[in-house]
Amino acid sequence: MRTRRLRLTSLALSAASLLALSLAGCSNGSGSGGDSKVSLRMTVWSNDPSQTALFNSIAADYRKTHPDITSIAFDYIPIDNYTTALTTQIAGSNPPDMAWVLERDAPDFVSSGALTDLTPTLKKAAGYQYDDLTPAATKLWKQGADLYAYPFSTSPFGMFYNKDLLKKAGVTQTPDELLAAHQWTWQNAEKMATQVAAHTDKQGLVVRDWDYKTWIQLAGMWRGWGADAWSADGKTCGFDSPQMQQAMTFLHDAIFTDKALPGPGETADFFAGESGLTITQISRATLLAKHPFDWGIVPLPAGPAGASQVIGQAGIGVMTKGSHKQQAADFLAYFSDAANSAKLARYFPPARTSQLTTATLAKANPMFTPQQLQDVVIDGIKTGAVLPSHKNSAKIANLVQNALDPMWKSGADVGSVLAGVCKAIAPALSE
Repeated sequence: MRTRRLRLTSLALSAASLLALSLAGCSNGSGSGGDSKVSLRMTVWSNDPSQTALFNSIAADYRKTHPDITSIAFDYIPIDNYTTALTTQIAGSNPPDMAWVLERDAPDFVSSGALTDLTPTLKKAAGYQYDDLTPAATKLWKQGADLYAYPFSTSPFGMFYNKDLLKKAGVTQTPDELLAAHQWTWQNAEKMATQVAAHTDKQGLVVRDWDYKTWIQLAGMWRGWGADAWSADGKTCGFDSPQMQQAMTFLHDAIFTDKALPGPGETADFFAGESGLTITQISRATLLAKHPFDWGIVPLPAGPAGASQVIGQAGIGVMTKGSHKQQAADFLAYFSDAANSAKLARYFPPARTSQLTTATLAKANPMFTPQQLQDVVIDGIKTGAVLPSHKNSAKIANLVQNALDPMWKSGADVGSVLAGVCKAIAPALSE
């Protein structure tokens, strides 16, 4: 295990270094658009067949009116190694023209000069309606008034639940009923999960994609206590705050005392019917299409500090080192215009104010009821905050992961572990 942690840290450091090194040649990229025949490439972390088909359809429509564009490829890179692979391409001789960027990497990409300012292209694109983009969605991707990536996905987290499994466990009030009664709290959600684990052969609550490694997925929980990873300016560690200690003590007790969550080394997939509840982004609902159980979804529960919703974001940027910057920006303007944004909304909640209505979203998301779309998607985007992000994000993420490791055992000293996290990341926060 120790060897793996060192290897992950080395990868994180190399990714940050490669992004910095890539800037050395930024001003030399041609990008002039003089080529008569152009092939464009966008790196993505999704290989979902239905999503890929939609991307290719949009690209095909664009090429009908742009004969100079011979091909537009969507280059899949697995999410686990996405940023490292992307920065390696940028630093080498094979930079993509466009790339998806995770919200946690936004500060590095936006501030480093790796991305091209999209503002002039988007504002002049016919019918684009630039002012329709919500300020909350674009904030992370801006430097001053300039937009360096289009936030194509602004996806709130919610709590899915398996109605059939809750009923089997003897749960008398569903999350929807508790929400309507203003009693949808972390304490009640934890009790529900404990009941499922105790009275069925399934797990209670799964925080999807956490797996005791990707700690950022816990933000949806600790923000209910008013805690966060660091201060708004990114300079002060928040892991040793009283609020974080209360939140993480609650989580630790839920895992090791009440067995409400799978323990380290245990796995369960809600979408395969293996747990009663799961926390994940609403875009995961497509995984329920083939599973024969009745389900619901509600916003994240309220904690002692009240209800706090969390948003995951992803942006699309045009690489400064790309050879066809203007053609790439023009295609991105088409890919993200109002009409195509409405099509993409089936998988990626839009950044456009005009499309954040139950009527518009229902057309693209027939699996959700209007009330679910209002409670989880629309209200989540309006009131939620994006997952934590910081410069040197990969380095900090691995420092936090390593420092949190002692937490995940029975009898751990929660306060001591959290103090150790702050000690570990304090120098990186100030870099």
